[in-house]
Amino acid sequence: MNARSVCFMLLRFVTVVSSPRHPVMLFLDDIQWADSTALDVIHTILSDTMGSCMFFVGTYRDNEVQIDHDIFDLMERLEISNVQTTKVYLAGLDQADLNTMISDALCLYPRICKSLSDILFQKTKGNPFFMLEFMRSLKSRGLLQYNSHQKRWVWNEDIIRAEDITDNVLHLLSSKMNGLSDDVQMLLKVMACFGSSTNESVIGYLSESAEYAGVRNGLEGALIDGFIVKDEEGCLQFVHDKVREAAYNLILDSDKKQDVGDTIFLIASQINHGKEWILRDKDLSIGIAELNMKAGKKALDGCDHKTAYSYLGAALSLLPEDHWRSHYDLSLRLNFLTSSAANSCCQYDEAEQILRRGLTNARCLDDQLPSYLLLSQILQAQGKVNDVYDTCSAILTEVGESIPESYTLGKSSEMLAETLKMYEELSDKWLKGEKTDDKTLHTTLQFYNVIVLASLFCKSFSMVVYFTSKAVQLSLHRGLCERTPLTLLQFTSIVTKDDNAVQCYRIAKNAMSLRERFDVEAQIPELYYNFYGRIAWRFEPFQAGIEHLRQGFEAGLSSGHADMGLYCLLHTIKFVLFSSPSLKSTLKEIDYYLHLLKTYKSVVTRNYLLIFRETVSLLIDSGEATSIQEKAVFGDLNDPGNKPREAFFHHSAIRCYWSGHSERCRYFSEKSMKLTGQGGQPTAYIVKFLFGKLQL
Repeated sequence: MNARSVCFMLLRFVTVVSSPRHPVMLFLDDIQWADSTALDVIHTILSDTMGSCMFFVGTYRDNEVQIDHDIFDLMERLEISNVQTTKVYLAGLDQADLNTMISDALCLYPRICKSLSDILFQKTKGNPFFMLEFMRSLKSRGLLQYNSHQKRWVWNEDIIRAEDITDNVLHLLSSKMNGLSDDVQMLLKVMACFGSSTNESVIGYLSESAEYAGVRNGLEGALIDGFIVKDEEGCLQFVHDKVREAAYNLILDSDKKQDVGDTIFLIASQINHGKEWILRDKDLSIGIAELNMKAGKKALDGCDHKTAYSYLGAALSLLPEDHWRSHYDLSLRLNFLTSSAANSCCQYDEAEQILRRGLTNARCLDDQLPSYLLLSQILQAQGKVNDVYDTCSAILTEVGESIPESYTLGKSSEMLAETLKMYEELSDKWLKGEKTDDKTLHTTLQFYNVIVLASLFCKSFSMVVYFTSKAVQLSLHRGLCERTPLTLLQFTSIVTKDDNAVQCYRIAKNAMSLRERFDVEAQIPELYYNFYGRIAWRFEPFQAGIEHLRQGFEAGLSSGHADMGLYCLLHTIKFVLFSSPSLKSTLKEIDYYLHLLKTYKSVVTRNYLLIFRETVSLLIDSGEATSIQEKAVFGDLNDPGNKPREAFFHHSAIRCYWSGHSERCRYFSEKSMKLTGQGGQPTAYIVKFLFGKLQL
């Protein structure tokens, strides 16, 4: 839910529950920590003139904000909006009041402790919390002590005044904490990582691990020393946020970088052992589910997909039965992350099942779009290209795009020429333009990128040209975004032919240069597949393409985009076959990838790899000692929609040529060149070359 939706819902709520006779009061503490979006929400609510009646109180610490802080902008905007405001400055205690406070604490006449209170005022500036901590520090240092003979508190003013005690409360608290036992320090540091409050049960779970065995003993010491308090429900809280800040500062900088890393996995794992007990408490189960989600997200970011799937699955199981109604945003986010992790682990059935459950419960199309995109990737990885096409075409129709039932070759040629002309006219200014904020464009191009790949396997070449040309025209009209580089690369990889190769290569190079302006790391497999696998080989050495395609393959597997990683793999093998001096090393590499594909259940990729393997095996020893039982499946060779038949004719021509069967080679070469396809691929050129040699 975005900020605008939050504002609308809050305004509706306040309007319903408030009236001039019964206004609503809202108090927000420490708003110096609020970001600009939160302050915008506050301004929208307070400046509403549609009938809401609210009394708002906000507090902030003026010593923790700079003059350019958004709080001051909020105050100015409220005045411009004619919202009546009152500013109250809350200073520390003055000297007289501070003296009275110390007099009461020490049970002495004010005139007797006046000299001490003057010193404390200079040190604390009248801050009550700081003053109490300062007095506790004096007592612990022996600078303030009770004299049993005089029956009163005594102190030495000269020594206290001469003490080099900082006026920084954090330093004072940290100094005090440094003198605590290791168990108490560990408890305070762990609680500081959780936030301002922690449930006692969490401390109990942690104490069961060897690393945090002392936190239970430290709990009692922290309570006695007054750093934390415990309520009736077992919730532990720091007595002041400065205490938490001081406790967090006890953690070494080197450890802070990993306190949310390895520790979060340990904490989540320990807590999950008590799952049955956690499920009895609805509020606690939600908190633990969020903890597991954070651990799962951390593992996903580190490309540890199996660990991520484990934690995210645990998080899903901790949600209550009505979680889609009571915790919609959490359910939507968790459902998507869990499905992503399952997809990355090649658990495609589970990923699809989880995702469809989320699609059923999502409240609007905007919430469904990321899930539909992920569903398309899952279906693509399983080779279900028709389902991918149907899903993407339905979504593109929903967002206002026109999807024709069919497209003729003549129309596609006209659209291609129109797109190239439009690019040449607009590109100079367009490529230098700023990034657009049009999120709809980004989403639309994402689905066009997916449907282009799917239509390569299940639709005519004319339809492929239509989709990729339409995507480029859309970006040319509406601006640049993160999907523009891939959109341009897909377009050029599809339409490049001998007569426009130089122009398309220039467009592709411009697309690759846009990477520096946009965050496209997640698209590396797709970018490298289209540029190095389908375009650059005409102008750049095969070896450069092989290295980048291997990087795309590795990036695809590590980031969870196995389908695009495997496409990079196929082109890697293709280039290795045509450029490697050693066929045996090529065969060994193919066998390694075939073994790897036992994990990545891509039938399409495995079939193409088997085609390459059979060719290499025949070239080595006619397949006598190097062939294997498993063979490629080509399907109906008379079916125009059967894409493996193109590879069959290409490789059959190559095999026949090297086996000395010239007539068969000529037959398969003619079949290959008659196919209406994308053209311009290395294999096709090899076949044309062999056919030309046979004509001599």
